[in-house]
Amino acid sequence: MKPHHWPWTFVFFSLAGTLCLVAGLASFAGLFDDVHPLLADPMAGIGLVVSAIACYLTGAFPLVLRRLAEREGA
Repeated sequence: MKPHHWPWTFVFFSLAGTLCLVAGLASFAGLFDDVHPLLADPMAGIGLVVSAIACYLTGAFPLVLRRLAEREGA
């Protein structure tokens, strides 16, 4: 049986999504109020959380393709 490897794009976009999610939650908590006026806006937190979701979905696409290829025996 072949070992299963994570696609590097999945790993990259998962890390990017996690960073965006942490930054978005920190923005909601008000931790970025003194950093920059744009980050003090509540819409910045929403934008970062939406970006995190987009990164997770982008990373899931190559993972699904890898799993389908493994199922076919490629």
